This record gives sequence, structure tokens and C-alpha cells, in this order.
Amino acid sequence: MSGMNTGVQLVSKQLKHERINEEKLMKRLMVVLAACCFGMQLHAAEWLTDLSTAMDKAKAEKKMVLMDFTGSDWCPPCKALHKTVLTSPEFEAYAETNLILVEVDFPNEKPQTEELKAANKKLARKFEIEGYPTVIVLDAEGKQLSKKVGYSGEKPKNFIADLEKLKEKTS
Repeated sequence: MSGMNTGVQLVSKQLKHERINEEKLMKRLMVVLAACCFGMQLHAAEWLTDLSTAMDKAKAEKKMVLMDFTGSDWCPPCKALHKTVLTSPEFEAYAETNLILVEVDFPNEKPQTEELKAANKKLARKFEIEGYPTVIVLDAEGKQLSKKVGYSGEKPKNFIADLEKLKEKTS
């Protein structure tokens, strides 16, 4: 009988040990998962909606301002630009160190405050927007460096190369 008790005790100890290892593994997985999710959020580009705030930030950080005039929920070329370029890891990494981003959105369904709608209309008049998407780049002083209407499928690498050329002109 004592041999059987010893065997039961060994199995019981082994199960406790496995349970502890399983708990440790689960805790480690949770930490890794949380770190991954947190890391993904850190890399998402920050898009402002107020140009004056963006200009203040651009002056302080000596960066260019990229304004994306878009119809985010109805315009197919706008959606393609956003998906292919503006949310790509390459662009987001470039933007983090070189750009202040401003979204000037004219959605059909997406809710916006009346104040934001009015501000966006004012910017569209000021920059003479005639089509979507329109990407305008300003230097840190507010001087317009470029204006590009439409999106023809350009890759992030080419988009960034064009921005680099503008940056060189301002240096």
C-alpha cells in the first residue's frame, strides 16, 4: 500500500509541477501578446485634423506637413492611397521622423463635428481642391511645396522618394 501512496504522491507532484509550468507559460504568452499589441499601436502614424496645430508642431520639430484631402468612406482612389501607401510600414516609419500628417476628410457616412466640417471646407477653398485624393505638402513655414491630385497606384517607396526630393529642396 505504501508503494501505491508513493506513486500517487509522485503523480500528484508532477501534475502540480506541470500546472505551474502551464501557468508560467500562459503568463509569458500574455506578456508577449500585450507587448505586440502595444508595439503595433506605437507604430501607427498620428494624423491630426487641425492645420494650425500641425503647423505649430512642424515648426517646433522642423518637419514638413503632409495634408491628405480625402473622401475616406466613398472615394476608391482615396481608399487605395490610404491602404497602399499611407498605412504602409515604410511610409509610417518615414512620416514619424519627417512629417506632420493632417487628414482633411470629406466623408459621406463617417460622423464629423460641424466645426470640423467647416474647417475642412475652408481648407479645401484655400488650397483650391478640385478632386480626391489631393495630397499637399507644406514646409514648416506653411509654403506649399507640392500638390498632387489623384492616385495611380504608386508604391510607398516611390511616394517616399518624391517626399525626399521635396525635403532636399527645403534644406
